[in-house]
Amino acid sequence: MKPNSLTVAFRVDASLQMGTGHVMRCLTLAEAMKQDGGDCQFICREHPGNLIEHIRSKGFQVHVLPLSGSNLSSSAFKDEELQLAHAEWLGSTHQEDATQSTAILSELKPDWLIVDHYALDARWEVTLKPYYHKLMVIDDLADRAHRCDLLLDQTFGRDSKDYEAWTPDSCTLLCGSQYSLLRPEFAALRSYSLERRKNPQLKHLLITMGGVDKDNATGQILQALKNAELPGNCEISVVMGSTAPWLAEVQLLAEQMPWQTTVKVGISDMAQLMADSDLAIGAAGATSWERCCLGLPTIMLVLADNQRMAAGILDSAQAAVMLCNDDDMDAKLAKILANFARDARRLNNITDHAKKITDGTGCKIVADSLNLLSLN
Repeated sequence: MKPNSLTVAFRVDASLQMGTGHVMRCLTLAEAMKQDGGDCQFICREHPGNLIEHIRSKGFQVHVLPLSGSNLSSSAFKDEELQLAHAEWLGSTHQEDATQSTAILSELKPDWLIVDHYALDARWEVTLKPYYHKLMVIDDLADRAHRCDLLLDQTFGRDSKDYEAWTPDSCTLLCGSQYSLLRPEFAALRSYSLERRKNPQLKHLLITMGGVDKDNATGQILQALKNAELPGNCEISVVMGSTAPWLAEVQLLAEQMPWQTTVKVGISDMAQLMADSDLAIGAAGATSWERCCLGLPTIMLVLADNQRMAAGILDSAQAAVMLCNDDDMDAKLAKILANFARDARRLNNITDHAKKITDGTGCKIVADSLNLLSLN
């Protein structure tokens, strides 16, 4: 088997509930594997807010799983799924998903099946074992069993020991932010971004709450900013996905802001926008590693319980400022921004710590590992 002829299948979803981050990081890895000559295909369920057409626009084939007709709220379903914390994200039972995926994988016979889904565990993986050569799991939670050959958790500070009880002894564990799946433009812009931060200022504020932002955290942030202390010449850029349900409301709110505020939808130059920004208010999650690579100081808003651990570690490392979305958020945000506005040198401290988290070369390391392990 030649590494440059690998067939790779990704089982991953995006939805209004789970957001877009899982698909986006898989796309990053797929692009790297494609450059090595790999044939990468995706298996995705047709959830509301899916990114199926976006994946296709990148030149990858997508096999679509239909929405399930099963009663996913029934007690039988909950018992069957053994109370997996994110079982409802799958949109079907794991048996139904496995059966549908089998029909695809039995034809494709991939060298690698790569799974990035909080609602799938060892039961699904074992069922599909006859239809793939090797299995890679991308995870952040360390909360369920896997039967895989390679596991990636790109969380800063993650210890491989966290997965020893959940994986076979033979599994290769890649744990830590040095393995972050970042697009190559982040590493390419790293030097430029770090250089421009040597003389810190607060003239460009970036707000990015994920591709979906189903609970309108963006709108809450903009409302909170109206009474915040920012330089008069500050410009605000708001990034949203094309499927964001609150897009129209945010666009209207942006027109009412005291500072020039632009809403950017479905952008393709996020790395450049981050590099040109002086401060970000952003959701915790996979994009945290992008901001760290560029040394972009960030006020990091925790939007889900599964983000809290990683956000807390980055805050403790002084690589970001964690902000919880609670009743005191407005006052806390105003205080943080006032400190930055009065002394922009405070931004330097975050940059100095953030840039140590990842240098942006993790995707190549992971792709090389896939190629190497495929030979065994």
